[in-house]
Amino acid sequence: MYAVIETGGKQYRVELGSEFAVERLEGAPGDTIKFDRVLLVADGDTASVGTPVVDEALVTASLVRHDRADKVIVFKYRPKARHRTKNGHRQEQTIVRIADISFAGRSAADEAKVEEKEASKAKAKAAADVEKKATADAALAAKLDKEAKAKAAEKAKADAKPAPKAKSEPKAKAAPKTAAKPKAAAKKTRESAPKKPARTKKDE
Repeated sequence: MYAVIETGGKQYRVELGSEFAVERLEGAPGDTIKFDRVLLVADGDTASVGTPVVDEALVTASLVRHDRADKVIVFKYRPKARHRTKNGHRQEQTIVRIADISFAGRSAADEAKVEEKEASKAKAKAAADVEKKATADAALAAKLDKEAKAKAAEKAKADAKPAPKAKSEPKAKAAPKTAAKPKAAAKKTRESAPKKPARTKKDE
C-alpha cells in the first residue's frame, strides 16, 4: 500500500517505513506528525483518487530530525550597470519516517505486522524442517558408516583365517616291472649254452 500526500506545497509518494525530507515542520525529534491531505491511496491494482483529498485517509509519520538542504547559489547580473550579486541559500527541512497509512478501516502497519508474523512462522517452520532433515541425514550416515565398518571387520577376519590345506592326491601306484627284453634273454641263453668243440681235419 502507498499514498500520495501534500505538505509544504509539494507532493510526495510515500510507503510504510519510507524516510524523506519535507519543508520545515514544528516539533521535536520523536514527535508524531499526521498528514491529512492525502491525494491518493493505492493497494495493488486498486486505487482511490481524492477530489481533492481522499476521505477517511490518514498518513502518520514520526519526526526524525531537523536538517538543512544543500546550498543553492543565487547569482544576479545586470548588464551595462556593473551590478553583480551572489548569494547562497540552504533550505530548512525536516526528515520524517512514515509509520502508518490508514484508509477505510485498514492499517498498513497492522497488515505488515501480520505478514511479518506469518513470515517468521514460515521461516521457523523451514528451519525446523531443515534441522529435522539434517538429523535424519546424520542418522542415516551413521547407520551406513556402521554397516561399512562391520563389513570391513568381517572381511578382515575372513582374510586373517589360515587357508584350509588342500587334500593331497593319492600317489600313483608304481608300474610293474616289465620283463626283460627277449633279445637280452636270448643273448644270455646263448652265452650260457656249452660251446661245441671245433671240428678238425683229423675228425674228418
